[in-house]
Amino acid sequence: MSASDQTADQDDASRINQEASSSSNTDNETSNPDNKEDEMKRAAARKLIERYFYQLTDGCGNPGCKNKYCASSGQLKPLTPDEAAAQAIQLFSQEARLCERHPNKIARTHNNKMMSSDSDSENSLNRNKNDVVMPINEVRLGDNPNFLKINTTNSSTYLTEQMLYEIIDECESTECYLSLIRKLGEVFSSIENLSRSFQQTDKSPTETDPDTTKGLKKEEVRSLEGEKDKDEDSSAETSDSAILPVDLPSVRRAYSALFKLKTSIFEHSLVNALVTLAGNLQMELPTRKERGNQDDVVNVLLIVFEIPALGSGDFLETALPAICRASEWLPVEVQAKLARIWSGPGRSSLRNILENLQQLVTLRVIVTQFHRDFYVQDENVITSATKLMKILFYANMLAGVLESPDLRNEELSVSMDDSYLAVKLNKTAPPVDPLAAELGVHVLDCRKPYLPFSEFYNEPLSDGVEMDRDFANYKSELGKFCFMHYPFILTPATKMMGLYFDNRIRMYSERRISILQSVTGQPSNPYLRLKVRRDHIIDDALVELEMISMENPNDLKKQLVVEFEGEQGIDEGGVSKEFFQLVIEEIFNPDYAMFTNQSEAGTVWFNPTSFESDAQFTLIGIVLGLAIYNNVILAVNFPMVLYRKLLGKRGSFEDLQDWNPTLYNSLKQLLEYNEPDVEEVFMQTFRISYQDVFGSIINYDLKEHGDEISVTQENKYEFVDLYADFLLNKSVEKQFRAFYKGFQMVVDESPLELLFRPEEIEVLICGSKNFDFDELENSTEYDGGYTNESQIIKDFWSTVHALSLEDKRKLLQFTTGSDRVPIGGLSRLKLVIARNGPDSDRLPTAHTCFNVLLLPEYSSKEKLKDRLIKAISYSKGFGML
Repeated sequence: MSASDQTADQDDASRINQEASSSSNTDNETSNPDNKEDEMKRAAARKLIERYFYQLTDGCGNPGCKNKYCASSGQLKPLTPDEAAAQAIQLFSQEARLCERHPNKIARTHNNKMMSSDSDSENSLNRNKNDVVMPINEVRLGDNPNFLKINTTNSSTYLTEQMLYEIIDECESTECYLSLIRKLGEVFSSIENLSRSFQQTDKSPTETDPDTTKGLKKEEVRSLEGEKDKDEDSSAETSDSAILPVDLPSVRRAYSALFKLKTSIFEHSLVNALVTLAGNLQMELPTRKERGNQDDVVNVLLIVFEIPALGSGDFLETALPAICRASEWLPVEVQAKLARIWSGPGRSSLRNILENLQQLVTLRVIVTQFHRDFYVQDENVITSATKLMKILFYANMLAGVLESPDLRNEELSVSMDDSYLAVKLNKTAPPVDPLAAELGVHVLDCRKPYLPFSEFYNEPLSDGVEMDRDFANYKSELGKFCFMHYPFILTPATKMMGLYFDNRIRMYSERRISILQSVTGQPSNPYLRLKVRRDHIIDDALVELEMISMENPNDLKKQLVVEFEGEQGIDEGGVSKEFFQLVIEEIFNPDYAMFTNQSEAGTVWFNPTSFESDAQFTLIGIVLGLAIYNNVILAVNFPMVLYRKLLGKRGSFEDLQDWNPTLYNSLKQLLEYNEPDVEEVFMQTFRISYQDVFGSIINYDLKEHGDEISVTQENKYEFVDLYADFLLNKSVEKQFRAFYKGFQMVVDESPLELLFRPEEIEVLICGSKNFDFDELENSTEYDGGYTNESQIIKDFWSTVHALSLEDKRKLLQFTTGSDRVPIGGLSRLKLVIARNGPDSDRLPTAHTCFNVLLLPEYSSKEKLKDRLIKAISYSKGFGML
């Protein structure tokens, strides 16, 4: 190469690096948030059209190509440039197939000819065999790295930690980063090259001890690796052996070294390479004939999702969406393998990957204009990111604390004469998720996830999704995307709307059937009507519900309408709320002895020695189901194990923690005691004792002749498991079976089990524990002349905020018919305060059916407080309509 040419090349390289180093400032000046989205779309479209153009004119370079829109297939007639351009645009609009370009193919630009490989061309260009054969301005513009042609004879087509260190050192010493850009483009744009990068070695320090190289300098890491990597590098390039797993610690160290450089140097090239990689994945995955070994795809995704900057800048806006769209085609086997790896050595990256996907979903929700013909469920990036997030959801469970799946495999046995419940249980088995089946895990198995489940909620998405449309997709047989199949990403309040739509549709369906029956002359009732006496509410409700459940159980799916005998009023929701409240108070009355109070935990549990009939417990189950079905919050205090049992998971030792903390701690001490004298210290046998309703002591042997078997180091775990199983399952089997039967009569066909986890069902039934009256004030509406600036309203809220928690509960009871906070917070109550005339001595009144408080315009704050306290303190059975 002549001196002048060499100087020119150095000047070009210097100019490239200067422009790369200053590109961050230029990016800040040109990245208008309003135009950036459109610019990215235009740039992506332009590159795709360009790829179609070269495919039509030059082909992909594969002599066996079968694509009729590719010049290499031989099926395409020669086209003029104008004809090729027009057809390229047409193919782009049709999303036609794109071939994967042959590695030896060089893409052309409008101002650059294809460079020949003959000796005359090389001599005329004065290039040596290791130079890059490409227009220099293509690197400066950050075009697709597949456009590079590398005429090297000894360079590897993959990347290792040591190789990256050497490239970075060379680039820093020469202040020319072309070789780094070239290598990143070559490796990260190819499935094969990237999948063979950063592989584990048999005796690598990172495999035997991940912390061996922690904190070491690059030179020290190289000295540890020695010459072994060089030997493996030279052999791996030509070897066809199976792909080895990715060395994740090595990947993280390599990225750490790379991102110490200015990201503007390599960001565009790396982003473009990832977009090309995603395109290759998207084309190859659906057409792969062999589904057996897909380790290359697993390795590719593991390496890509370790990129530190994946959730920011162009990575977030361009590269990550492309990778997510490609991941939609992952087979279940690959998804399962990713989940297992991310739950094992890769668990430290779970939060970072989740945050990146959450940022992507949130960004798309905010910047996308949705309308009646384009819903959130139609946005491809959001849906593909959600599908990818499901893999993380299962990885998060695998990385946490899991219980044996045997606890959920034992179904409730149904007697032959109980044919109704047998049909129900067989008919409504929830759909099995293919990934869950492949992994052999269920959400009920997870006692404690690696990351809290709440971190998977996306509130902007939950607020933006139209649940009526999502429910329609859920019911559709067209295979449309719906978030109800990915409930982990939705907040409980949003999922409750999905359940609400399901319940309402069933109610309307029952009404239509009743109308048809009335037309044919058959007796019909479109509502579930209960007429009860206040003084005999349990007996009356029990008789009526028992008759309905025997004669026509489907009537339980109708909308509930309650009438108190001797009282006027139309039930628009408020009377039903009062009915549920009174029933719950009576049922949990100690005089009935149906439940025992766990004073330490503040909960109630089935009384194993109760004399009440099964019908009584069935009634409680029906009431619980009707409350969910009619969107009513109940004042019940069951331990969490009940909700786990309702979803099909038997109680276990860990459930004792909130069921009876003292007993749990005692048994835990037994398990943690490792001395050989456990028999002398604890003096416990396999016989246990408990009290009945009269206080009499009852003995029970956990094993045959249990009083003769002492608890030892060898059998203490068996003792604890049998003890917990007896307390939570066997001792209350009869009572819970009846309770479960009543509950299933109402909710058996609803998507309750699909949408909610046990802790979410507790909030659904009992309401939130967050009494934030600031939320209530901000969401309250006013009527009759009141505004938020009215003096009486200011005095009202000043008075309310100063009340005790007990009085605030009474205020909620007075105005809404329930003292519980609905799921999603007090802002969802939609309280209305209406003017009820001028100053007077009347007390405030309320329409609990509509959450309306009728408030006279009192003359002073003191009078307002006096009348309000009297109204909420003496309102039970009076003042609420």
